[in-house]
Amino acid sequence: MILEMKVPSPGESITEVEIAQWLVEDGDYVEKDQPIAEVDSDKATLELPAEESGIITFKAEEGDAVEVGAVVCLIDMSAEKPQGSSAEKAVAKKEEPIVANVSNTEKEKTYATGTASPAAKKVLAEKGIDASNVKGTGKDGRITKDDAQKAVPAMGTNTTGGNRGSSSKKMSMLRRKVAKRLVTVKNETAMLTTFNEVNMQPIFDLRKTYKEDFKAKHGVGLGFMSFFTKAVVRALKMYPAVNSMIDGDYMISYDFIDISIAVSGPKGLMVPVIRNAENLTFRGIESDVKRLAIRARDGQITIDEMTGGTFTITNGGVFGSMLSTPIINPPQSAILGMHNIVQRPMAVNGEVVIQPIMYVALSYDHRIIDGKESVGFLVAVKEALENPTELLMDNQVEKSLEM
Repeated sequence: MILEMKVPSPGESITEVEIAQWLVEDGDYVEKDQPIAEVDSDKATLELPAEESGIITFKAEEGDAVEVGAVVCLIDMSAEKPQGSSAEKAVAKKEEPIVANVSNTEKEKTYATGTASPAAKKVLAEKGIDASNVKGTGKDGRITKDDAQKAVPAMGTNTTGGNRGSSSKKMSMLRRKVAKRLVTVKNETAMLTTFNEVNMQPIFDLRKTYKEDFKAKHGVGLGFMSFFTKAVVRALKMYPAVNSMIDGDYMISYDFIDISIAVSGPKGLMVPVIRNAENLTFRGIESDVKRLAIRARDGQITIDEMTGGTFTITNGGVFGSMLSTPIINPPQSAILGMHNIVQRPMAVNGEVVIQPIMYVALSYDHRIIDGKESVGFLVAVKEALENPTELLMDNQVEKSLEM
């Protein structure tokens, strides 16, 4: 009996997926529930498991775009399991880049005897020029030292002796969709960025005092993200336009705060959402951040977990970024960029002291967020981070941390 395997629907709005990679070979014997392919939608990468055991026959190639419900392979369920099958070996096929250009230094260049003088050969060898590409002016066309010294490498000639190959690999559907959205943001929004600096010493002091007990009690670390999320929630309540979006001629504002957090996953940048962040404690935020980061790392993030945010926080500081202009995550209207923390001289009470400073950036859509609101929002974030005990914890640190 032949089973037709069809593309399942990854989500309501998705009508097409792309075969990113077959994890088995055409004609292999596969076991039921064995992952046989990875498929890309414009929102996530999903594994396609075999619905039954048998011999598989492909009906689509890697890179093909196929509609949801289309047949992508056949499984002959009547076939007997052969010895040494791919299912027994459990070895997935590794994706290999397509080599577009082969290195032009695969073989050491040699010069024909009698066409160049010994001195000329030495000069040409130093320049990495093939003697066959040089016209000699000596007797019988012999290449002289002067010819070699005047010779110029042709365009593209490798004079370093290093590898100059390249490769070509099609971007995933998710990556292409992200690229298209980012260009759309640049073209269709009036995006501006405002900057400020934050003295992180008060948060450093709180973490130093409570992080070990916090982790022992709650099973998660007391990181910077909970403080930033709390500060953002407070600022969004003060400046609700920053928690709004444009829909045609209308401005849509929300009475809830869903924070998208940018995390790095195996398929690139993902932005899972912390729902109703305004209702979460420090422990709740840190638990959600950890859970979503692990799911993104393991490729388990669902479409629902990445949609519906009203504001985004991204942390380029984990990669060493000092300052950047983060790009808005549509259809949202603003994004906060965190950066690395560096010990810098700062004036405190009339004295120069060394403090851990972070530069922060707010990119916003000027169509609905005015300069006064954007600057006021970022200043409110700065104030909360520099005075977390009063503004984020209501002077009740242990109660806020549920200690």
